[in-house]
This record gives sequence, C-alpha cells and structure tokens, in this order.
Amino acid sequence: MTDLAYLSVADAGPMLKGGTLSPVQYTEALLARIESLDPQLNSFIRLMREDAMAQARAMEAELRAGRWRGPLHGVPYALKDIVDYAGVPTTAHSKILAGNVATRDATVTARLREAGAICLGKLATWEFALGGPSFDLPWPPARNPWNRDHHPGGSSTGAGAAVAAGFVPFAIGTDTGGSIRNPSTLCGVVGLKPTYGLVSRAGVVPLAYSLDHVGPLARSPRDAALVMTAIAGYDAADPASADVPPRDFTTGLDAGVSGLRIGYVRQFHEVDIPDTDPDVVAGLDAAVETLRAQGADVQDVSMRSLSDYGAVVNIVLLTEAYAVHERWMAERPDDYADLTRQRILPGAFVSGADYVGALRTRAVMVREFAETMRGYDALICASSMDPAAPIDDPGEINRTFSRQARVVFNALGNPALAVPTGFSRTGLPVGMQVVGRPFEDATVLRIGQAYQDATTWHEYRPPLG
Repeated sequence: MTDLAYLSVADAGPMLKGGTLSPVQYTEALLARIESLDPQLNSFIRLMREDAMAQARAMEAELRAGRWRGPLHGVPYALKDIVDYAGVPTTAHSKILAGNVATRDATVTARLREAGAICLGKLATWEFALGGPSFDLPWPPARNPWNRDHHPGGSSTGAGAAVAAGFVPFAIGTDTGGSIRNPSTLCGVVGLKPTYGLVSRAGVVPLAYSLDHVGPLARSPRDAALVMTAIAGYDAADPASADVPPRDFTTGLDAGVSGLRIGYVRQFHEVDIPDTDPDVVAGLDAAVETLRAQGADVQDVSMRSLSDYGAVVNIVLLTEAYAVHERWMAERPDDYADLTRQRILPGAFVSGADYVGALRTRAVMVREFAETMRGYDALICASSMDPAAPIDDPGEINRTFSRQARVVFNALGNPALAVPTGFSRTGLPVGMQVVGRPFEDATVLRIGQAYQDATTWHEYRPPLG
C-alpha cells in the first residue's frame, strides 16, 4: 500500500496501460489508506467509495478491451469541494451549501472523467475558499501531515494534505490569492496556478471572478504537466476562458535550464518582508545555486513592492467576494463561520471608485510586469515567508498568511508554480515559486522539473501511520 500511495502519475500510467497495475487494485489501496489514516488529517469531507470503485471497474474493463484514454486512465484523484461532481454535494465546506447537490460536472471534472481519472472524493477547504481553519463548521479543518498541530495552508487545505499524505497522486484546487500554492508550499508538494483563463472555472463556486484560477496539486512538475494536458483548454461556459490551442505540457519538460535567463526577486524577502524566516531564505538561495549549476543565468531583478500588489488584490477580492455572498450575508449570516463572515463583510464598504481604481492600477501592473519579463524566461521568488503556523492560533495563521508573494501573480494572471525547497528546523516544509510569461506554463513546469531532478526534497514522506 505504501508503494502505491506514493506512486507518481507518470509511473502509474504505463503500469496501468501495461496491466502490471489495475485501476481496481490502485483505487482500493488508496481508499483503504484514506480510511485508515485520514481521521488524523480530515483532508476529505466526503469519500466516494462506491462511485470510485464503479469508475475503477469501468476503466479496468476498457483497458482489458484494448481502449486506453491516455496517461490518466485509471489514476485516482480528488476534488476541492468547491468543484462540481454530478450527483454529489458541492458544499464549499459551508453549512450554507450543505445540501447543494451538483446536477452536472464542472468542466475540469468532465475533462478528467474523459481522460479516465477516478475521483475518490471531495476535499476540505477553507469555507468558500476564503475563511481559515474554522472549528464552527459542519466539518473539521484539515491538518498538516508533517505536524497535525499545524495547518496545511489554504484555501485548498485538503488538497495539499491529501497529496502530501499519499492519499491521491494529484488533486484539483483553486487559487484566488495563493490557494493552490500556499498548501503546496506548507505541505511540501507541487502546485500550479495556471495562466488566468487557461483552465475553465465553469462549475466551480466563485470567490472573486477576476482572480479565480483552477489548477493541479501533485508531487512533481511532471505529474502536474500530465494533469494540465487533460484539463487545459477553451470553454465557452467560462467567460474568461482563453481561446488558445490545446497542447501537451510534457513537451520539452526534460530540456533542462541551460541557457535560460531567470530573474531572482530577492526584494520580496529582503526588503518588503525583511524578517522572512531564515530557513525559507536558505531554501531560496540554495535553489538559485542549484539552477545556476545546471546552466541557468540567474540575475537579481526588482518589482513593485508586495504592499502595492496586496492592496490591489485586497480591494478586488473583497468587492467581488461580497458580490457573490451579498444575499446570503443578508439572509443567513449566522450560518457562516465567524472567521469567514469577518473576512467577507468588509467588501460591503468598498466604494465603486476604489474598485475601479484598483482595476486601473492592476492594468498598469500587468504592463509593467510584461516589460520586466522581456529580459527573462522566468522568475524565482518566495511563496510563504514562514513555515505553517499552529492550527489553533488564528492570529498567527492570519499574520503568516499575509506574509507571502503569491497574490502578485493572481493580480497579474501569470503562471506560478510552487515547488518544495526543503524543511525548516522544526521539520515543516518550505518552498519557492517559479513564475513565467502568460501561457508559458510549460516553461515554468520545465524549470520546476529541472530543479526537482537535481534535489531530493520530494522524496521525503510525512510521519503517518
């Protein structure tokens, strides 16, 4: 079971296709692991055993009949519970949507179903992808597999915990202000916020329309690339969907970094947040030297201050989130967790002039960043400035969550990949971001894979069992 728990998507695919591993065997092993160990972590709020086993049997029958759908055929995964799966509740981890049964698949779910992937269940999230680790909701918050007394990052909490714990080889999360990359960083896995519009959000509970992204969490850039190949692409059901041709994100993945020009944004952790945890800084500096040793030309580069980006994203997110929740806030305020309600309500007091001003500043930021990227193939910067905070300390969680460089790339829309770079002295994961030009997600994945191939952080396992 342990071997199957940490089997990569890239390795599982050929085994499933060749018959040395069956979808039924793989699915049953992961379901058993979840049932045994997840009571420690609460990463799942709904395990779909019966449905998953039916899918597994169907995928196995297709393989025996000679039909192979591709590298995700027979591979289990799980969905953050703001993503629709037909016939199953999409709760957003909230009492408000406890009975909200999806009538159809989200586009990302439908594409994974078509690819032959097997959904094992729905994953914990911060309430409506915004609140925080709350204990006043119908389901408990997910915990960090490296230390249960710490939170796993948010808001794709269950996704980060489940992938790190060996419950699924990949999961689907969402990212509005860092919600794929934060749990990836704090749980020691890989998470990609794709270019805005590259992956459809149709069938996903919105948080902030102009900032929301859907993407994969996995244990390697290679696995994330395989998932992206299945889920990316134009969808008329999402008004922000980008009409770009389909592509195989694994093409060029092993080309290495020799000759690439990479900017290193030291400013974020040295100037904007100068008291960044020294273990985070050590991981970043070591990663830069690893890439230089592989032939990359890494040079320091500066950007606007984190506070500028944070102010813009805060105004946009608060305004758009309140627009989503206005009716429920008026009719059912007590059904929210206290923390969620406190975070949504300020959006009622943002003026239209402030919102428009933030959007105009954001457009300027996008143009400025495009100029910065003219001289570089990608950038490297911090993700979280601190390891995971204790789960029962909301003040420390709030403080450390805001000490990050992730919202920058929600404002800009560029692809950003979280990659583990080691551990703190207390044994908690730390990581970095690799950022690229719009629609150059493959380059970001290529750099992440080159770094992972030269290091061993991804081989460590949380102390479970």
